[in-house]
Amino acid sequence: MRITGLGHAGMFIETVGGNIICDPVLGPSFYGSWFPFPDNRGLDWERLGREADFLYISHRHRDHFDPNLLERYISKDIEVLLPEYVTDDLEVDIRKLGYDNITYAPAGQVIERGDLKIMITPLRAPSDGPIGDSSLSVDDGTASILNQNDSHPLDLEALLSFGKPEAYFTQVSGAIWWPMVYDLPQDAKQKFAALKREAQNKRAMYYIEKVDAPHVFPMAGPPMFLRDELFRFNGKGQDDDSIFTDQKEFLAHMKQLAPKYDGHLFIPGTVVEMNHGEMDVSQSLYSEDEIAHIFDEKWDYLEEQRASRQQEIIDEEATRAEVIPPAEMLAAIKEWWEPLLKKSRTIRLGVGGNVRFKIGELDMVVDFPKAKVREYAGEECIYWYTIPADLVSTNIRDHEIDWSNSIFLSMQFSVGRSGKFNEFLTTFLKCLSVDRIEYVENWYQEQTDQTEDAEIDDWVVQRRCPHLRADLTRTGKIEDGVLTCSMHDWKWDLETGKCLTTTGHPIRASRVIKTGSHAEEEPQRAAAQR
Repeated sequence: MRITGLGHAGMFIETVGGNIICDPVLGPSFYGSWFPFPDNRGLDWERLGREADFLYISHRHRDHFDPNLLERYISKDIEVLLPEYVTDDLEVDIRKLGYDNITYAPAGQVIERGDLKIMITPLRAPSDGPIGDSSLSVDDGTASILNQNDSHPLDLEALLSFGKPEAYFTQVSGAIWWPMVYDLPQDAKQKFAALKREAQNKRAMYYIEKVDAPHVFPMAGPPMFLRDELFRFNGKGQDDDSIFTDQKEFLAHMKQLAPKYDGHLFIPGTVVEMNHGEMDVSQSLYSEDEIAHIFDEKWDYLEEQRASRQQEIIDEEATRAEVIPPAEMLAAIKEWWEPLLKKSRTIRLGVGGNVRFKIGELDMVVDFPKAKVREYAGEECIYWYTIPADLVSTNIRDHEIDWSNSIFLSMQFSVGRSGKFNEFLTTFLKCLSVDRIEYVENWYQEQTDQTEDAEIDDWVVQRRCPHLRADLTRTGKIEDGVLTCSMHDWKWDLETGKCLTTTGHPIRASRVIKTGSHAEEEPQRAAAQR
């Protein structure tokens, strides 16, 4: 088996049963904001497209799904391996491009092509990517790998039932806008950015140790930000207020914490050859001096990229819609969103207040409790967004049902809030279709049935995390009465059951009182569950 790095989360897997091209992206993505780091334009994309037998798109995020690249390089006859998601958004997008040779990959089912075995493990919770993310397991008899990309699977036993991989490819640098675009004092941004980087490192190490593959390849980020207004957010930020750890930085972190694993740099042009336990890693695109320049003189490299790629940004801006006049924009959003709000009882209760949107000359409020969209009239708001009018006009023109997978990941906006992060609001803004809203509402209702308890240290808590139902006996850690789920670093005060990370999502918890040789559960339950 041979694996070639294509940049970001992209890879080209050559096996005895055919070649799989995974998440190929040239970008720029998200309204011209994200470019693969390092530059991957020097790869032979014509050859890669010509020699690929299978196309795997892990999920719908535009730093994994690049329609322009697919149109240009990937044959319409290729066999598409489609993850099993609850909504058909990804399939619709792929079919719109003319790809009809689709193989549906049921969750956990092994697909065989001669000696080649493939398994796709999808995730389907509201917080999983754009309502869905997935990982790819591959074994062709000569080697076995796990391409986890951005996914954060809860059931590792099911994932590893395919077999223990020899090589593990996983995200270590997250994709989010927190805290860079928030209206916060600079010292608070720096503090939150450091905490976010630490949480991402902890999560990556959790998976590395659980998967326990001997060879680890960090990938799926970080991006390059080459727009002038975003440039300072590259890496950890020019002002130490950004969240993106690069591949080389994470490898040093992993070597310090877990030296038993062999970490390898995986960038465009990296070639990994595997054959019955033997491995060779080489580089086909960059010299050692060029790699040293990219990582050790990173800001110089980024400046060179910014200077040479402004035309790509200008070309993207030319594709945007004409700005819709304020009254027409308000009417369009009202017609689109109010029917969805009426279907969103759990989300409306979870948001629980007004959210203000300043969009060019339009100043509007979404009243979640009343399911109304109207002009802003001085109401108290729990969140407030400022978004360029051309981005919203383009989303209206394209009927973009996921504003996270467009405007928010572009980081070309600003936001403020009173209080904590509200997951329900973010979920609504990436579920702007009837199918998505109905699915998410049903999903939230199903999560309320969490009756099984488990003992962790001196506490009895509900076994399943209120966020994404991770098994807290595996992912939970208690210190000073605070439970932390290592999956996404969410925290709860066990005395009260209150979530310390976001609004809502209380946990059921009680102390264990030990009397003699017996342990008894304290009868008083956490206040949030009474």
